[in-house]
Amino acid sequence: MTKPIRVHMCPPGPNPWKVVIILEELGIPYEIHSFKFDAVKEKPFTDLNPNGRVPAIEDPNTNIVLWESGAIIQYLVEEYDTQKALTYEALKEKHQLTQWLMFQVSGQGPYFGQASWFNVLHAEKIPSAIERYNNEVKRILDVLEGCLEGKEWLVGDKITFADLAFPTWNDRIDAIILCPPEAKFEAHPNVKAWHERMTSRPSWKKAMETRAKLMDEQGLMPNVRTGDLWQSKTKSSTVKKVV
Repeated sequence: MTKPIRVHMCPPGPNPWKVVIILEELGIPYEIHSFKFDAVKEKPFTDLNPNGRVPAIEDPNTNIVLWESGAIIQYLVEEYDTQKALTYEALKEKHQLTQWLMFQVSGQGPYFGQASWFNVLHAEKIPSAIERYNNEVKRILDVLEGCLEGKEWLVGDKITFADLAFPTWNDRIDAIILCPPEAKFEAHPNVKAWHERMTSRPSWKKAMETRAKLMDEQGLMPNVRTGDLWQSKTKSSTVKKVV
């Protein structure tokens, strides 16, 4: 029997939930260790990830510790997706999947994160920085919009791990660039439809229900648009999910 994979995370951030969604999609047993953001640079977490970023996983089935969400996603798919539900074996599609995952971890995630920092969390409002990163958010969406023209998924004719790497950041565009929720995809109908296909899946709904519970335990509100985002009341908690 597969032992649960332990996922270490701070619940506000988008990156840990990319991993949880893949775990849910593949039916892999897991448990979540949730802790406050201000503990991310401290032991014992830095013993797992010296870079002090979430998520990190411990897999007792293979005795491996991994950090960086993209590396974790690739590991989970390679190790556990024996039916190729979220991937392809063919050379072309296999490398296209890697291409899109790299685009997410090197493009969407960092640029959206910087937009969030300068729009929401940074004490000083710097118009040039806000403009730069808001424009990068738009550019990333423009790339996705064009590549999704006439297609439901990024690669091939089915949902893959490459698609599922994107919705946790796209879902909070309104909180990142401070626009009305209904306006976040107004210039990107293909992205909107793609996003809605993914957020209608049970894996997304389960992940967001768990996120809301963990946020509540720490006295946080989802997608808060103030510098109080990281304030919390509790130190840590553990939520288990075993398939």
